Amino acid sequence: MSKRHDAIFDDVLKDLSAQPAADKAGARFLKRTNALADSGEREEKVLRWVDPASCVMWARHNRAYDLLTEDNCRDLIDSLKAQGQQEFPAIVRKLPPGQGAEYEVICGARRHFAVSWLRANNYSQFRYLIEVRDLTDEEAFRLADIENRDRADLSDYERACDYLQALDIYYGGKQKTMAARLEVSEAWLSRYLHLARLPKAILDAFPQLTEIRELHARSIRPLLQDAEDKVLAEAAAIAQEQAQAQARAGQGSPVPVPKVLARLKAAAYGSKPAAEKQLLAGALTIEHRGRKVRLEFPDSISEADLRAGFESYLAGHFQK
Repeated sequence: MSKRHDAIFDDVLKDLSAQPAADKAGARFLKRTNALADSGEREEKVLRWVDPASCVMWARHNRAYDLLTEDNCRDLIDSLKAQGQQEFPAIVRKLPPGQGAEYEVICGARRHFAVSWLRANNYSQFRYLIEVRDLTDEEAFRLADIENRDRADLSDYERACDYLQALDIYYGGKQKTMAARLEVSEAWLSRYLHLARLPKAILDAFPQLTEIRELHARSIRPLLQDAEDKVLAEAAAIAQEQAQAQARAGQGSPVPVPKVLARLKAAAYGSKPAAEKQLLAGALTIEHRGRKVRLEFPDSISEADLRAGFESYLAGHFQK
C-alpha cells in the first residue's frame, strides 16, 4: 500500500473495530476534512464487507492472479489471521448486472486471494473489505500502477507486460504521452517495455517468470542484437533443461538465473579468451585479453627501461 493511501485509510479505518453484520450493504465513512478545504466540502466514501466470490479481477489488472499461491501470500495470510480482519480496503468498480459478479478488483488481488484462501481453510468469518469507485479504464490503470509500483511482490515482468498492453490501449502507442501520465521518464518506461518484448524463448529459459528483472532485459538486449540466432538457440536448450527439472513446478534443480545469463552471453560472444602475458624489455609486462591490452611496470622502473619496454611493444605491435 502506498504512503498516500496509507494516510487516507488510517483515518478512514481507525474506528473500525468489527465487521458489520452480513445483511448490511456497507458503512459510510468520511474522508479527511482537509481534502477539499478550499470549498469546505467533504467527499463521502463507501466501504463494504463482501464475499470475495462476488468480485472478479479486472481484465487489465497488473498482477497475474494465477501466479498467486499460499506460499507467496503467506505473509499477508498470517497478517490477516493476526489482525482478525482486513485493515485496508481493495479498490473496486461496480459491474453492470448480468456480469456474473458484482464488482471487479482494480487494486487488491493479493488481499482477495488471501481472504479467499482463509475462507476456504476454516476461517469462514473473514470477508473482503472494498472501496467502490467510479473510474475510467485509464484512471484504473494509473491507480493500480501507483498502488503497486514500489511493491516487491509484484515482479518486474508483470509490471512490464502491463505497461506494454496499456501503451496501445490507452496512449495510442505514444511512449512520451504514457510516461507523462505516469509521471516517469521515457527512459525508465522504455526499459520496462524492452523487458515485456523479450522473445518467448528467452522467457522460457528462466526458472520462473517472476525472476526476470528489468536489469536482465538490459543485459540480454545487446546479445540479441549481436547474435540473435545463437542466443535464442542456447535459450531453447536452457528452457528444455528447466522443463526437465520441472523448475516452474518448484521441483528438481533448475538452472539458476546467473548461470542462464552467463550461458546466453557465452553463446553470443564465445568463451572469454585466456589472458596472454609476456615480459618485454625493461621489466614491462604486456597482457592481451581479447581485444584489450594491459601494460604493467613497477613504479621503481627507470626511465630508460620504461622507454625500452614501450619501444619493444610498439615495434612488435605495428610490425604485425
